[in-house]
Amino acid sequence: MTARVVVVDDQTVVREGIVMILDLLEGIEVVGSAGDGDEAVSLVARLAPDVVLMDLRMPRCDGVTATRRIREQHPETQVVVLTTYVDDESLFPALRAGARGYLTKDAGGDEIVRAVHAVLAGQAGLAPQIQRRLLERLSESAAVPQPPQELPDGLTAREGEVLGRIAEGLTNAEIARSLQVSTATVKTHINKIFAKTGVRDRAQAVRYAYRHGIAYPPGKRVT
Repeated sequence: MTARVVVVDDQTVVREGIVMILDLLEGIEVVGSAGDGDEAVSLVARLAPDVVLMDLRMPRCDGVTATRRIREQHPETQVVVLTTYVDDESLFPALRAGARGYLTKDAGGDEIVRAVHAVLAGQAGLAPQIQRRLLERLSESAAVPQPPQELPDGLTAREGEVLGRIAEGLTNAEIARSLQVSTATVKTHINKIFAKTGVRDRAQAVRYAYRHGIAYPPGKRVT
């Protein structure tokens, strides 16, 4: 089966290089290329490709936004991210937007072909380092005690998550990264937590979290 592919990258040299490589490979037919997300969405509407190889950081319309629009408007077209970036701030938003594959730009032609055909078969087309990061993230999530379903003093679920991370000793910036939100949003949550619980500082917040089972002291076994 030959997969019809659109290549999206804002750098002309990179985009043309990817197209040139793909044209040499069996199982891939490049039917178009685009320099930004808006152009990519228009091309998908016109060409109905099987797969879009999507860069992430582009002007006008970035890759995450374009991926979301393509998956909402043309669910029959799959998206494989092809990017330089492997940080959590790039990876997880792209996957949440609907990308089924994620490769770095040092991927070889054979790896790209495998990822393209994997997503068309309903599987994930992920680079090995991306698979490892997803497993690490799942392990990290499993290790974090989850707040009880009903939180005291009117705390919301998100405020409970923030309070749990305070108890782990995370800074505001670290909490923001772990929850994929801005530092300003974390500060807002913390202000609300302090107001609702009556604590005056982070040390009291930690004791509050321990007392109400929102977090657990180091070394205490969670049953």
